[in-house]
Amino acid sequence: MNNHLLGVIDATTYHEGLDELTIHRSLAAVPFAGRYRLIDFILSNMVNSGIESVAIFPKYQYRSLMDHLGSGKNWDLNRKRDGLFFFPSPMLDSPNNGIGSFNHFAANIDYFYRSSQDYALIANCFTIFNMDFTPVLERHIRAGCDITTINKDGQPLEIYLVKKSLLINMILSRGETGYSCISDIVSDIHHPYTLCTYEYTGAAVMVDSVQTYFHASMDLLNPPIWKDLFLIEQPIFTKVKDEPPTRYINGCSVQNSIVANGCQIEGKVENSIISRGVKIGKNTIIKNCIVMQKCEIQEGCVLDSVILDKDVKVEKGTHLSGTETSPFVVRKGTVQGALMNS
Repeated sequence: MNNHLLGVIDATTYHEGLDELTIHRSLAAVPFAGRYRLIDFILSNMVNSGIESVAIFPKYQYRSLMDHLGSGKNWDLNRKRDGLFFFPSPMLDSPNNGIGSFNHFAANIDYFYRSSQDYALIANCFTIFNMDFTPVLERHIRAGCDITTINKDGQPLEIYLVKKSLLINMILSRGETGYSCISDIVSDIHHPYTLCTYEYTGAAVMVDSVQTYFHASMDLLNPPIWKDLFLIEQPIFTKVKDEPPTRYINGCSVQNSIVANGCQIEGKVENSIISRGVKIGKNTIIKNCIVMQKCEIQEGCVLDSVILDKDVKVEKGTHLSGTETSPFVVRKGTVQGALMNS
């Protein structure tokens, strides 16, 4: 597999419905499940499928993404040969025309020429799933496909497999054909290529709004969905941090929740996802919430259906609430006080 398939992750996507979570970071770097980022899923899927060369094409706010991925060591991609590559877009003012921008690829065409792999897997950065791409490649070759698109329940996941030589030709001929990206071709019923589909049957969510992000997070509290995403034989890798175990202080209560390392919990947590290094004070109640890294929620607070971005401080006695369809989002690094919400 690794001698045949090149990994390409398009991290240029911007969704207006995720403004509150992407103002300081790219979509690929949005935290998920307490200790992961969205990009960890597609990147881990590629590594678990034997892919040894992965190119990431970011566009906006990619500093946190690069900090998270580093040299690729946690994904076994810090290699002398192949490995992890970053190719930021030189065209920041150009519109995003879909997954697999040919203009972005053209600016880094040498990468595709130098790569020894015969096929390329082009994927978005915001789909949460766990998949082995080996059978996709095998069927693509056996069926003589030009492009294979991976679907879930008949709907495209915006993940495409194509022969690398054909991809290079698509990139170089973009001015003549009018196709600006892979998704342009797939959506055109008059395209000249042999298009195949591969139906993925596992759990998969494309995160394109705060609502889908919130629901995908809450679904993790359902054991069958968790087990479908986090497989022992196909682990999801992420940046490793050496943090102590969470401290559960006498009198605290935690029910049906995911709690990462390094937290200190004195209050009550129910149906929530708590990220690394969070502090929850005495007599505080957290229900149906997503609390990101290093937040501090002081004593006597009540939070229901709330998303706290990183480094948020919620002062003593504060009450915050949203709904299942419209969670209350608190931006990164801000302070929420009782007087502010009274």
